[in-house]
Amino acid sequence: MSERTHLVTAAELERFPDDDYRYELVEGRLIRMSPVGFEHGRIVARLIGRLLQHVDTRKLGFIGTVVGFKLRSSPDTVRAPDVAFIRAERVPVESLKGFWTGPPDVAIEVLSPDDRPGDVREKAEEYIHHGVPLVVIVDPDTQTATIHRRDVAPETYNREEQLDLSDVVEGFRCSVRTIFA
Repeated sequence: MSERTHLVTAAELERFPDDDYRYELVEGRLIRMSPVGFEHGRIVARLIGRLLQHVDTRKLGFIGTVVGFKLRSSPDTVRAPDVAFIRAERVPVESLKGFWTGPPDVAIEVLSPDDRPGDVREKAEEYIHHGVPLVVIVDPDTQTATIHRRDVAPETYNREEQLDLSDVVEGFRCSVRTIFA
């Protein structure tokens, strides 16, 4: 007799008690995320600061951190990128409760020391597959940012180059160096 694994739904995940961990859901399987370190948090804050200033002054949309995005149903997949952008025309006027249904327009992930390169590539591909137009993977160790788009080879930018997200976040460019400064 085989044992069946209980698949978790997005609704169940929303009701999980706070235990100082973050969780994501991949095809109904619960993935526990370790609390982030200082460097990770500092980089996420710098990215949010730059994006928020640009997006708010131009009224381009919403910038959030670790917002749950329900990307798939039955079994459910909920991902929570470190930083997300949603275009203004997609943000409802009324307040939303719970996870956002559908993909963000930009998902940014900052690598943690325990992230494996294959897992990160898979996550970027998953975001793209589920309709995220632009995914950025920031690597604190190499001080690079890699942009993933549908049907285009990933592009990696070093400290001396400009990170250009303007095809999705109108007019947004910043030096990669400023992300790590």
